[in-house]
Amino acid sequence: MILGLSTSTYTTLHVLISLVGIGSGLVVMYGLLTAQRLDRWTAVFLVTTALTSISGFGFPVTHLLPSHIVAILSLLVLALAIPARYVFHLAGAWRPIYVIGSTIALYFNVFVLIVQSFEKVPALKALAPTQKEPPFVVVQLVALLIFAALTVFATVRFHSEGAGTGLQKQKAA
Repeated sequence: MILGLSTSTYTTLHVLISLVGIGSGLVVMYGLLTAQRLDRWTAVFLVTTALTSISGFGFPVTHLLPSHIVAILSLLVLALAIPARYVFHLAGAWRPIYVIGSTIALYFNVFVLIVQSFEKVPALKALAPTQKEPPFVVVQLVALLIFAALTVFATVRFHSEGAGTGLQKQKAA
């Protein structure tokens, strides 16, 4: 039992929160690339991403795991991205801090999704049973390169002070 839930129920809830975080993060990434803030999607993304990392610590373990390290790193990145967005309102240097932090947090979620997929999906596990085999390494490397490129493009595209909710652009068009 974890927080009054069976381990199975807790795991399902954790996975659902993670998937909502990834899905909403992809929408937020689209917004960053198109210079739209997408405020509601951003709130869902940041909350579910934080909850994913926090809930990961609820599983019964006897020692620090790599997943805990990723969660700690994600929470540290979110500790910058969330105030950048909601306290400092993307002013000045806080705009790229928010964009980079949000992108890194999304990457961490996708990184864990890949790890879990290779661990739980039989066909992927057969390709990389120890997660040190080339298929796993290649998929993680490709994901890293994609997110590195997305981070650069999003930072450039979302950089202007005019990046708004998207409605401003529609009215101007």
